[in-house]
Amino acid sequence: MLPLGPTGYGDSPYQTLSAFAGNPMLISPDLLLEEGLLDEHDILKPSFPDEHVDFGNVIPFKIQLLRKAYENFLLDKPAALTTRYKLFCKKHEHWLDDFCLFAALKGFHQGKPWTSWPPELVRRTPKALAAWSKKLKSEIERSHFVQFLFFDQWEKLHSYAGSCGIRIIGDIPIFVAHDSSDVWSHQESFYLDKKGTPTVVSGVPPDYFSETGQRWGNPLFNWKQLKNEGYSFWIKRFEMLAYMFDVIRIDHFRGFASYWEIPGNEETAINGTWKKGPGADLFKAIERAIGNDVPIIAEDLGIITPDVTELLNELGFPGMAILQFGFEAVEEGLNSSLFLPHNHLYNQVVYTGTHDNDTVRGWWDKQSAEVKDFTRRYLNTDGAIIHRDMIRAALGSVAALAIFPLQDLFGLGDEGRMNLPGNSAGNWQYRFSQEDLSSDLAKDLLGMTRLYGRTATELKKTDKLVKP
Repeated sequence: MLPLGPTGYGDSPYQTLSAFAGNPMLISPDLLLEEGLLDEHDILKPSFPDEHVDFGNVIPFKIQLLRKAYENFLLDKPAALTTRYKLFCKKHEHWLDDFCLFAALKGFHQGKPWTSWPPELVRRTPKALAAWSKKLKSEIERSHFVQFLFFDQWEKLHSYAGSCGIRIIGDIPIFVAHDSSDVWSHQESFYLDKKGTPTVVSGVPPDYFSETGQRWGNPLFNWKQLKNEGYSFWIKRFEMLAYMFDVIRIDHFRGFASYWEIPGNEETAINGTWKKGPGADLFKAIERAIGNDVPIIAEDLGIITPDVTELLNELGFPGMAILQFGFEAVEEGLNSSLFLPHNHLYNQVVYTGTHDNDTVRGWWDKQSAEVKDFTRRYLNTDGAIIHRDMIRAALGSVAALAIFPLQDLFGLGDEGRMNLPGNSAGNWQYRFSQEDLSSDLAKDLLGMTRLYGRTATELKKTDKLVKP
């Protein structure tokens, strides 16, 4: 799953208002109806498109629904729901209070970033925090309740998945958004000037996705300060992910070995420098604090230097192999790419493509004759159903886990792409409908899964699971 935090401008799940909070847009109105928090007439919705998410119209509609649910809760306060609500607030108070105050302040200031708020709020003086907490008390309490609804529903979903034998992989971005409650409430843990503006920001140098690199713009962690604090912020993040998911995927893992530091005033990522990350020290601290019961997958893509490989080997986390990258490499004379199936490792996760890639069909339509010829010969196919060929190659790999986007199962072209890195418009909007899930498709997928020994029963027999 993509990160589940509350998104800000651009609707990106990798630029959220909190590393801990849940996205209210994912709260189910149907479940609120079952709880008695909404009536049938409350959830009569306008006509939204079926093929994509219309964030501009969905967001105000959902916000109004959640306000109504909170009003109804205050009128009735059912005992069972109230008890769960109080327990939730107590359990999550280490992040919840700061986030709800942040959300209320952001609403009061018309969504403006926290660096544009009054100076005393930017500096978080105790007097200002106390005064504004009193002034925005009702909005803060409503935000508490909305977060409770998200996690209450999430726990039910997670429990149901577990009862079906389904494990959920949750994604943790290495960086957090500048305009977030995390940076606002932990300013000492980031490289910021006196006004709260980042002096250096995150990104990656020129690569496969962009000739000028990618300037993500997230503030960079002050790892020395975090180490002095015992990495408490990161320990809390992993505790949260371990509570929510069964497996954790660490996005941009290479940044823990070394990361690309871009001066804050640079418009592109070209003029950056590599800086040393916290390395294994961070993960050893996390393991001492919370154990290693939750398996971890490391997204080890991009420019991989020896220090990244050494860190991955030291920690024993499985890395990733992207089939699209493997077949493309033939253009560079690399028909022995480590991403090709015959070079995969057991302690690895193979993907046809990720949320940052085009779909297999979209990718195939853009490839050169050389890549297509090599791919057809390698997979022994004519390429007519290349998406199925690639799924079959992933399932047939020795890698412990095989993952492919739903869009590849459906055989969609680039109209099904989830994200185009470096492009801020039109991302994260893909939707599928119930009609897309045909029984023929299910039977075919089950047949391939059985053929390569990846059903639940066979996995138990061989213990073919990703371990910490």
